[in-house]
Amino acid sequence: MNLPSGTRLGAYEILAPLGAGGMGEVYRGRDTRLDREVAVKVISERLRNDANALARLQREARAVASLSHPNIVALHDVGSDNGVAFIVMELLDGESLAQCIVAGGLPWKRAVEIAASIADALASAHGKGVVHRDLKPANIFVTREGHTKVLDFGLAKHDPFRTDGPTVSFTRPGETEPGMVLGTVSYLSPEQARGEPADERSDIFSLGCVLYEMVSGRRAFDGGSAPETLAAILRDDPPDLAGSGARFPPGIGALVRRCLEKKSDQRFQSARDLAFSLREILGASDPRTGEGHVGAGRPFSRRSVALATALLVLMAGAFWFGVTRQSVGSGARIQSLAILPLSNLSPNQEQEYFADAMTEELTTRLAKMSNWRVISRTSVMAYRGTQKRIPDIARELGVDAVIEGSVIREGSRVKVTAQLIDGRTDRHIWADTFEREVDSVLAIQSDVARAIAGAVDLTLTPEGDRRLTAATRPVLPAAYDAYIRGRHAWDKRSEADLREAIRLFQQSIDADPTYAPAYAGLADCYAQLGYGSYISPDDSFPRARAAAMRALELDATLAEAHASLGFVRMYYDWDFTEAEAEYKRAFELNPNYAIAHQWYAYLLTAMERPAADAEREIAIAKQLDPLSVPINIDHAYILHYYERNDEALRSVRLALEMNPRFPPGHFWLGRIYTAEGRYSDAEAALHNIGPLRTWSPAMAVLGYLYGKSGRMNEAGAILKEFEALARSDRYASGYAIAVVHAGLGDAERAFALLDAAYRERSHWLVWLKRDQRWNDIRADARFQRLVKKIGLPSSDRLPLSSAVVE
Repeated sequence: MNLPSGTRLGAYEILAPLGAGGMGEVYRGRDTRLDREVAVKVISERLRNDANALARLQREARAVASLSHPNIVALHDVGSDNGVAFIVMELLDGESLAQCIVAGGLPWKRAVEIAASIADALASAHGKGVVHRDLKPANIFVTREGHTKVLDFGLAKHDPFRTDGPTVSFTRPGETEPGMVLGTVSYLSPEQARGEPADERSDIFSLGCVLYEMVSGRRAFDGGSAPETLAAILRDDPPDLAGSGARFPPGIGALVRRCLEKKSDQRFQSARDLAFSLREILGASDPRTGEGHVGAGRPFSRRSVALATALLVLMAGAFWFGVTRQSVGSGARIQSLAILPLSNLSPNQEQEYFADAMTEELTTRLAKMSNWRVISRTSVMAYRGTQKRIPDIARELGVDAVIEGSVIREGSRVKVTAQLIDGRTDRHIWADTFEREVDSVLAIQSDVARAIAGAVDLTLTPEGDRRLTAATRPVLPAAYDAYIRGRHAWDKRSEADLREAIRLFQQSIDADPTYAPAYAGLADCYAQLGYGSYISPDDSFPRARAAAMRALELDATLAEAHASLGFVRMYYDWDFTEAEAEYKRAFELNPNYAIAHQWYAYLLTAMERPAADAEREIAIAKQLDPLSVPINIDHAYILHYYERNDEALRSVRLALEMNPRFPPGHFWLGRIYTAEGRYSDAEAALHNIGPLRTWSPAMAVLGYLYGKSGRMNEAGAILKEFEALARSDRYASGYAIAVVHAGLGDAERAFALLDAAYRERSHWLVWLKRDQRWNDIRADARFQRLVKKIGLPSSDRLPLSSAVVE
């Protein structure tokens, strides 16, 4: 059957084919009721009346419908239309595990992570009485985000006590025939090969085959033909994994051998036990020696944000604070570092935010030391679930070393694993695992920190020891979780996201009114709402100022709060000296805070300091957060304000290559084209900004270019849009409306509106001297008086001295 695009199966519209096998096809489809894309699986036309094929499809639908697990593909619907039976499942973006496995296998850690996720899925299925019976790499999917999904339950057995065995297909791997088992022979268990009943331990054997192949890059049993492969499964042990050339902890070899025992009662007796053992290897093994360390205490269970935060703080302190000596064996000093997103290995997959919180905490603590460069969290999050090699990641981020690790929460305990890898040589420098109860960890935190310091051959200075002690203040889990979610929303910067972030930061404050970072987050949200002209300056910046000052009352060492206050001092108070002091204080407390460098570059540009000074700061921000699209866009507009438009255009295009749908990128493309007199190019760029078309700054650019290009009626229409905006109680910036009148050549009206912008304390006035759209009225005495009232440099000449810039 070849369903053309546009075919309807019930409520589902076929969009495009995704793949086909011997028994059917899978299509990308659209659920017309919910307007979402789905995967639609149908039986081949030649098998439409085949009872076995229909039974297989029904079996798969029943099996998946009975299950609900993050590592099992989700079933949305089942039906029949015009004689075509189909099932509808979630649409996955990525590739099968068979496509992921390359010659030489996967990195051992990634292989074990995937195997543990599969074991979790099997444990859930087995708990519902469902045995998969066809587990193989082709039936396992790895999404682009790195999540693992088990697919194809067409051979699943619902009743574990039934005695019917599968029919074995004696075809070469990859070939299928109608009515035959579609599983590849190489992954069948001995009992399946003999035609005997298959229970959950059969799936464990198959998973052992899959793990063997992931680690070694070759199949455990592959005799060249189906009969020879079956004979090997029944008779032979697979080649020793140690001979594959792959590096991995010895525990993996023992675990695989146990999975591949010929007698089912000698294997792991449950997938849950197997998952536990896999995570023990993941957490406790050192790939250099096969040995590991697990902290003393009761058998592993679950724990709070406060504990895991404290552990990572301790790691950060021991590794980073007050370093006086470092020996990494290679003789090359580590001067820059990236902390990859810590893997969430908790049974509850919804604990992803917990792992992110740990990554954020570790990054922040390490970043506060002035001797090192630590990549911002927003850039490293792009590597969540990546299969890239550590040297490739280190090269892309421009760092010497990488920390990767995992977090498991269960009950009252937490297990944190971290390892330090030299990005230049891919050599593991240090690895360790810590498992603690909350009370005991807080009581012995100094001992743990010094143990880690000793493991990586670091010596703490007295100042480093003081900072480490000061950094162990526990945080209520509810406050910290809401704060991390708020920062995720704030990072997106849209009006809706900023308002959601405000809700989350307030939720954090409600949980703990003494938690300073939440007030700093609140300050940043209100400041960005004002900066984006979403609400008036009087409604935004005073709230931002109050929140920042409250944060500093609670914690005067919080770099984020000093940067937030500097932003308000610059854009609302027009106190540029105090703004500079706040930014510099933020650098002292955390020299690796990319946003502070980004905002300081704004100040240097607005105050007409030499271009080299502003470029230095934005370059530092880019080094600390190399994958940040906003920072790359900001570099473009700084270049534009220094009248280097060719370079500015290159910077915008680079940012848009990272994210072609980033609206501010198209906005600044339009601004720069307008300054160049390329009005048609500017208009085309501005039409790509989507919902931001009704954003005041974007409306101002369009109105200005219409006026400059003689399209008076269209410029007038923009002015009417501003009037409608004001009537709707939305903020209509006087500065933005003045820009349109400048484009129309109406100097009198432009000055009247600039006076209104001054009264409303529009933050855009900070850019009055840099904004090239005022060139026609710049010589007017009224313009010079306004410059003086704002406190901008009164001379058009750039200062020769940059002594204030350290």
